[in-house]
Amino acid sequence: MAKSGVADGDQTTAAKAMELKKELLKLVKSIADDDDDDVNIDAIDRAQKTLRALTDLKLKRSVGETATGAVPEEFKCPMSMELMRDPVIIASGQTFDRPFIQKWLKAGNRTCPRTQQVLSHTILTPNHLIRAMIVQWCRNHGIKLPDSVEYTNEEGLTEVDRSHFLSLLKKMSSPSQLDQKEAAKEFRLLTKRTPSFRALFGESLDAIPQLLSPLSPTKREPESHPDLQEDLITTLLNLSIHDNNKKLVAETPMVVPLLMDALRSGTIETRSNAAATLFTLSALDSNKALIGKAGALRPLIDLLDEGHPLAMKDVASAIFNLCIILENKARAVRNGAVPVILKKLMSRVHVDELLAILAMLSTSQKAIEEMGELGAVSCLLSIMRETSCTRNKENCVAILYNICCSDRSKLKEMREEEITYQTISQLAEDGTSRAKRKASGILERMRRSSNSAHTT
Repeated sequence: MAKSGVADGDQTTAAKAMELKKELLKLVKSIADDDDDDVNIDAIDRAQKTLRALTDLKLKRSVGETATGAVPEEFKCPMSMELMRDPVIIASGQTFDRPFIQKWLKAGNRTCPRTQQVLSHTILTPNHLIRAMIVQWCRNHGIKLPDSVEYTNEEGLTEVDRSHFLSLLKKMSSPSQLDQKEAAKEFRLLTKRTPSFRALFGESLDAIPQLLSPLSPTKREPESHPDLQEDLITTLLNLSIHDNNKKLVAETPMVVPLLMDALRSGTIETRSNAAATLFTLSALDSNKALIGKAGALRPLIDLLDEGHPLAMKDVASAIFNLCIILENKARAVRNGAVPVILKKLMSRVHVDELLAILAMLSTSQKAIEEMGELGAVSCLLSIMRETSCTRNKENCVAILYNICCSDRSKLKEMREEEITYQTISQLAEDGTSRAKRKASGILERMRRSSNSAHTT
């Protein structure tokens, strides 16, 4: 009977896997066949979710196929007697798999399940040594385990932890600058190392305003306390990673203005983390609109123009994410994104990220006009010759196609390039499907233009 049950389970899993594969194939095909230059974000998101579900199914199957007796005892969770995927150490020094010990603690238990020792706190510390040993053992035995998972719910936190959270918030409102700085530093550490702690900010609408109260313009200038500003902006970044916090954080009235201030001032880490926070928050379309409307693109573009190496990637990522929606593309162009990006591209700075942004902006007529005036054609053609990155070639030729569709005078420059280097025709032969389509479109326009010149 047991064997029959296992067989039934295997058949169910196989059927589910087949269903997920079909769905994934359908989504990938729709993305690949989409002729529209705009990215189909919804289809990509659904494809990613389907792929994750398929991966989880395969991983569970891999672990389930291992003989239980073969797993070393020290690699098993004492509560589940299964191979641990995310081993954590509790206050008693014992190691458990995170989801099982979190359920134990959430149920109100304040003792170690193994030793019955009363726990002095409920912070869960990752056991990196055991995790590494488990990963190595799995490799040796051909078993796949998922990467360590961040559990971003409130499981594992008790009333004692909530009391500590409230006491730290109270310190943020203290007249003592020392109290504020100590609390800010602790919030930064707790929200980084204890993902479940981030969820506590979602339990009260007043928590984030209280956290940020020391940066309120009515109290003091953030520039005079750069360490405090850095700790609080970094805490905001940590909070925004928690999916359930994204909407709450962005819609707290003082958050986006404070992030904009942080982009303009403070330590370079503060400025970089402010950009990273805007990038993380902009995962939601409603937040993209809110952040763009608040005027955050201007300080992001200014920081991009400054070109500090530590901030560039976060800034470029934030601008790209925000410009996925149409109204923010227009804002970015109005705020001078095109000349700043072209200047960086001419210096070959962060080419991958900036080309992706420029390709997105090239659907704007004003952006195309600016590109034509600023020498974008020669810059893009030279990048196409130099780079081996297919994605960069694709973005370059997509921008060039939009330019020649809007301004036929630029075809002359492209034709000269083609005569000398055959850059575009080469891409029409061996580029990605989109690159081939755009390159062929440019070559066709060249032929029409040439024929027209001969007949007149």
